[in-house]
Amino acid sequence: YFFTPKLAAELVLTYPQKHEVYLDGKAIGSFKHLPPTLLAQYHFMPESQFSPYVGAGVNLTHMSSVDLLGGTADLESNSVGLALQAGVDFKIDKRWVINVDVKRVNIRSDVVAGGAKISAVKVDPTLVSVGLGYRF
Repeated sequence: YFFTPKLAAELVLTYPQKHEVYLDGKAIGSFKHLPPTLLAQYHFMPESQFSPYVGAGVNLTHMSSVDLLGGTADLESNSVGLALQAGVDFKIDKRWVINVDVKRVNIRSDVVAGGAKISAVKVDPTLVSVGLGYRF
């Protein structure tokens, strides 16, 4: 959503992703995470055919389907992390654009057993996307 020609917001939604967890190189289980991410964007040249932008924001990741160490360990339920973005819009015509971007999202959670932290999970995905957009 564009607030002004140069300032915009983007909400990234996906379905829960499954990840395997390793401790000292050995698989100890898996979990799913749902990482909705909200970004504020600055578009440098919004009227140009080639319009680069950067973004920064936050993600709130919900952990679910946790199965660690046969059920003897768990993850903290949520993770709050930084998200960074760089991209470009290529204008096809007055309304249509092709978008390409890269996002880096920080997702971390402690692995706990018996109330004590025994390790940490660090997912930190780099996301690359290509899209088609229509401006109203």
